[in-house]
Amino acid sequence: MMFQPQNPALEQALSAGKTKGYHLTRTTNVFDCLNLVAQKEWDLLLLPASLSDGTEAADMIKLFQRHGYHGAVVVLSELQHAAEVTRALQQGAMDYLLIPFGHTHLAQLVQRLVQTQQQQNMVAESCKSKQMFQLAQRVAQTDASVLITGESGSGKEVLAQFIHDSSPRAAGPFIAINCAAIPESMIESILFGHTKGAFTGATSAQAGKLEVANGGTLLLDEIGELPLALQTKLLRVLQEREVERLGSHQKIKLDIHVLAATNQDLEKAIAAGRFRADLYYRLNVFPLHCASLKDRRDDIIPLANNLLRRHMPPGQASTEFTKAAQKVLCSYDWPGNVRELENVIQRALVMSRGCLIREEDLMLPTFENITSERITGVPTSASLSVVRPTRKSMTSSTKPDLQKSRKLAEFDTIIETLRRFDGHRSKTAEELGVSTRALRYKIQTMREQGLDIEKILTGQNANLVPTNFNFS
Repeated sequence: MMFQPQNPALEQALSAGKTKGYHLTRTTNVFDCLNLVAQKEWDLLLLPASLSDGTEAADMIKLFQRHGYHGAVVVLSELQHAAEVTRALQQGAMDYLLIPFGHTHLAQLVQRLVQTQQQQNMVAESCKSKQMFQLAQRVAQTDASVLITGESGSGKEVLAQFIHDSSPRAAGPFIAINCAAIPESMIESILFGHTKGAFTGATSAQAGKLEVANGGTLLLDEIGELPLALQTKLLRVLQEREVERLGSHQKIKLDIHVLAATNQDLEKAIAAGRFRADLYYRLNVFPLHCASLKDRRDDIIPLANNLLRRHMPPGQASTEFTKAAQKVLCSYDWPGNVRELENVIQRALVMSRGCLIREEDLMLPTFENITSERITGVPTSASLSVVRPTRKSMTSSTKPDLQKSRKLAEFDTIIETLRRFDGHRSKTAEELGVSTRALRYKIQTMREQGLDIEKILTGQNANLVPTNFNFS
């Protein structure tokens, strides 16, 4: 939050606001305010209805908008400045507060701002997205466990945050823990906490994520990667609603809303013995599915515009997509979903000239480079051309065979490494020298090509040749 003028009558309310979790920066003149606007992004700007020199809030709003400020504005006013407040609201101010006001009024205003921004961030133009958010709002009013499924990058954590923000627990903590990103040796202490001396290196007591989330929401992301031994302990905690830190027998009561997310088929994981059925049913009280971006194309342009506003550098004039660029965005299949779209938007902002993002600024990858990019996370030089992946782009009749051989060798390496580590993806990714996320992308690609990973790992199907291998 940013507050422009000095006014002793506001000090108490604003100081109380600090204890509510707001970060407040004060400035004493318009020029300092403009400098701060250029340096970083602000959520809320508090302006006086009128300055001593006669400058009105409406004039200041115009000035800040010209310098790239697109956040919310609230006018601070006394009763005699009603006309100035009206003009400020017409210029785009979100609301006004009459001086003096209590910190509860400020808290209510900020909460409304959060809800407004949340609605703006939740893009739901397609029928699938609208239905998903409607269901999410309903379950947010309860403490029913939610299992969010969907491809990597499809927005599962964003949906979890939306559920938290829409719930009666919105003022409490939102704690997300990625079960795939934490070493197996550390995940138990991070999740459940520990006492001093509970194990070598435990020099002080530490609350676990379950305990920290008390009064709020806990998201267990990539729940399918949680080791079996910890699945048993987590199930007991969820059933009893209490947790014990490592090294302690003291039970700590829990009041949390539990959400879980995965891009795996947990029913197949249960059949393969990698996931507990009882934990699955405990978490899957209310299932929600994030559709892939290619299955909700009506969301692509609104999402792209939203991401464009979010990543636009402070002070930069408004930028928009050309019609040709929008057409390319809508025709691409987005294998990396919203995460890939966000990367493309950030790259386009760097490459664009002026206030327009053109087709060539998007630099969408060619098909033959998608594989290497997903594994390494680094774009190749050839991927900087804008080419739609089609069979016609193959100029040599032998090229598909070479690509197929290369892909099959890659698939075989991944399968063999997964076997060596009993299907443990974090260890497999470390051995292959790639991120866990990159490995998940590749496994998803293998599934899309017709490989049943679980059957291959359990020896039920040794055939590594995809059933629907293609290049389109």
